[in-house]
Amino acid sequence: MQTEILPADHPSALTHAIDVLNHGGLVAFPTDTVYGLAAPVFDADSIERLYIVKGRNHSKAIAVLLSGVEQLDQVTVNINENALRLAEEFWPGPLTLIVPRHLALPKILAPESTIGVRVPDHPVALSLLNLAGPLAVTSANQSEKKNARSTREVMAQLNGRIHLILDGGKTPGGVPSTVVDCTTSEVKILRPGPLSTKKLQDAISSRN
Repeated sequence: MQTEILPADHPSALTHAIDVLNHGGLVAFPTDTVYGLAAPVFDADSIERLYIVKGRNHSKAIAVLLSGVEQLDQVTVNINENALRLAEEFWPGPLTLIVPRHLALPKILAPESTIGVRVPDHPVALSLLNLAGPLAVTSANQSEKKNARSTREVMAQLNGRIHLILDGGKTPGGVPSTVVDCTTSEVKILRPGPLSTKKLQDAISSRN
């Protein structure tokens, strides 16, 4: 396989990426942290390829990226009011919400009955997600190796393993998103990040 690189601002970049995804290919693209590697969220075979390409253990769940709050009902059920408030306040941005998974999602996506969802704050990522719908996304690198923040770094690890890279320049990198368990009424941070417990609690209490 030859990995294709296409500038993210090329007129046909997004439509070509959608075509690749629809035909079982994997697409790397920039996010507000690092480059991500995407597969259609309802395509179990493509998600399996994500695990294989990365050498990722199947016990590790793959997150779902969305273009906005309006896509939540495609991937989750029985989401509580706190989760909605946090999403409306901090998306797009560095917040991953752990929510109940929709029964239509392939089991290979995550070993548990929950999934992590996020809206990245990056124009290329948001444009792709607007067209493609929710995507299963993991970092565009081999497991246990350095995250890729540029097309060159993606190629160094995944050249010949993936179909397409949308080159959007170097990504900001930085601190990974704050991960919050939204399966109960309590705000519970599972992974500290840019958003503090106080910011999260203030966002919830300000709506009450």
